[in-house]
Amino acid sequence: MKKFFLILSIVISHFSLSLAQSDAKSVLDKCAAKVSAKQGITADFRMESVQYGNTSGTIAVKGKMFHATTPVATMWFDGKTQWTYLKKNNEVSVTTPTESQLQALNPYNFINMYKKGYNYTMTTSASAFNVHLTATDATRKVQELFITIDKNGYTPKEVKMRQGTKWTLFVIDHLKAGNLADAEFQFSSKDFPTAEVIDLR
Repeated sequence: MKKFFLILSIVISHFSLSLAQSDAKSVLDKCAAKVSAKQGITADFRMESVQYGNTSGTIAVKGKMFHATTPVATMWFDGKTQWTYLKKNNEVSVTTPTESQLQALNPYNFINMYKKGYNYTMTTSASAFNVHLTATDATRKVQELFITIDKNGYTPKEVKMRQGTKWTLFVIDHLKAGNLADAEFQFSSKDFPTAEVIDLR
């Protein structure tokens, strides 16, 4: 009889864990659908990072492409190439960023990450879903994420990620759908005629 109850409790625990995983993934899927709108989205953000510093600005996202503007720099990423304009130096660096670099710069990059290689748990508050992701593979650059998702609109409010022992926090506000042209995610020399372009690819 004891063995029966032990097996039953293991089955119930496994079922509860599977259900929690399914619920968390369902919430993430709905959030990703909002962020992945074909026409693109725009938002304000604030970043706090020991590794990359603190900053705030605006960001536009369309698929894997993004365009971010801060008081110090402007970045464009068209899915392959990244351009970073530093106002102080009037220079544009052209690079092909790594997955790790993209994860540190784009708060919405989690929509390309969570579907493979992570386990999920989720808690809820009155206004938000709080999803905790942990990597199943020790080689993943981002080992842990906390994503806070608004219950009403399934939009992300905070994304906190750990690379090694270092955390980066993004706080996101005023997210709205846009009608963004692909050209917005590429650097245009016409807009910065005096800038020095340094190709580091």
